[in-house]
Amino acid sequence: MAHPIQIRDQSFKMHFSGTLFWEERSMLLVSDVHLGKVSHFRKYGAAVPQAAVQKNFDMMDESIAYFKPKTLVFMGDLFHSSLNREWEIFENWVQEKTLDIILVSGNHDILSPLKYKAIGINVVEEMVLGSFLLTHHPMKSDGLFNFSGHIHPAIKLSGLGRQSVKLPCFYKTIDQMILPAFGEFTGTYTLEPCEGCEVFALLGDAVLPVPIKEVKKKRRYRK
Repeated sequence: MAHPIQIRDQSFKMHFSGTLFWEERSMLLVSDVHLGKVSHFRKYGAAVPQAAVQKNFDMMDESIAYFKPKTLVFMGDLFHSSLNREWEIFENWVQEKTLDIILVSGNHDILSPLKYKAIGINVVEEMVLGSFLLTHHPMKSDGLFNFSGHIHPAIKLSGLGRQSVKLPCFYKTIDQMILPAFGEFTGTYTLEPCEGCEVFALLGDAVLPVPIKEVKKKRRYRK
C-alpha cells in the first residue's frame, strides 16, 4: 500500500493515492487536490460524475487514517477556482480534523488567505524544514532537497507491440521529488526519465518502482 524511501537520512512513505508521509515529522504531504474543479466543470455542462467530488475527501480520509499524521500540508492548488459548493464540504471536512493543516500556496489558490485562516489553515509561500524545501512549483535551492507538485507527473510505459499505459507517478531526482496530483480529473503530464532519476508509479492500490532501462533526454516540463 505504501512504498518506503530514504532521503537525506529521513524516512518517507509514498501512498498509492499520491500522498507522501514524512515519518520523523509525522507530516503528510498532498499536492494538487484541485477541490472545486469538478463542480466548476459541472456548472458549465461537462459530463463529470457528482461522485467525483466525494472521492477526493474519501481518499484523503483513507490516507490520514493509514498514517495518522500530526500535520497535513497541502502542496498548492488546493482549491481550483472561485468559491462553489465544494468549499462548504471542505470547510465541514476541516472542522472534523484534529491535526494541524498548512497550505503552501499554488497558482490556482486564488481565494483569500483569510478564508483559510478562518477555518484554522495557515497559508505560506514555502516551507524550509531542516535540509528540505517545500514549494508548489519545482525549485532549485542550494543545499536543500525540494518537494513540490504543480507538474502532475506521469510516466508512459510501453508493452509488447504498440501497447502503452500512462500512470501518475512520484518523480525523484538527486535534489528534488515532484508529487503526483491527488485530485480527480486533474490530468497528467508525461515526463521522460532523466539521468539518475527514480520513478514510482501509482497502480491501483500499490506504488511500484519503475525500472529505467535506458536514459532518455529529459523533456522540459511546463504546465
